[in-house]
Amino acid sequence: MALSWPLPVTARAGATAPMSTELTVNGTTYSTDAPIQTPLLWVLRDELGLTGTKFGCGVAACGACTVHVDGQAVRSCQITLGDLWGDVTTIEGLARGDRLAPLQEAWIRHQVAQCGYCQSGQIMQAAELLAENPSPSDDDIDAAMAGNLCRCGTYSAIRAAIHDAARSINGGRAG
Repeated sequence: MALSWPLPVTARAGATAPMSTELTVNGTTYSTDAPIQTPLLWVLRDELGLTGTKFGCGVAACGACTVHVDGQAVRSCQITLGDLWGDVTTIEGLARGDRLAPLQEAWIRHQVAQCGYCQSGQIMQAAELLAENPSPSDDDIDAAMAGNLCRCGTYSAIRAAIHDAARSINGGRAG
């Protein structure tokens, strides 16, 4: 039998008999019967239909699958259900109702996305940065974003959008 990604939950390495697990994602509590060894990425995409979080490399090297767990940016391809320690926020949960987050608005203004594949992970990583440092320097941005890869090379636009979002968060004042 040839396997392709994403693997169904029952075919994933280390899968065991299902047991019900609760997790809170974007403020809503869900119950899943996926094995606790299942990576969070596959639960988000396959079980909950939250496809904004992307599968990139599967080894936490590219950042495409970045989400927040209790406000911390993590690679969802490497966090299993059994390892979750708090509430999960995905790119779908960053906006507040119909209002995009300042970071998402800045991303659009600066036309950051080219192919767009890495962008949800980039935005989630940048959101953690701005939560910790609302006035980051170029060096701060470069350091925080170093683990998120962009095949299209939109790094200067990413940096500009983060600075723009920081100004928005700071009431128009530069960092």
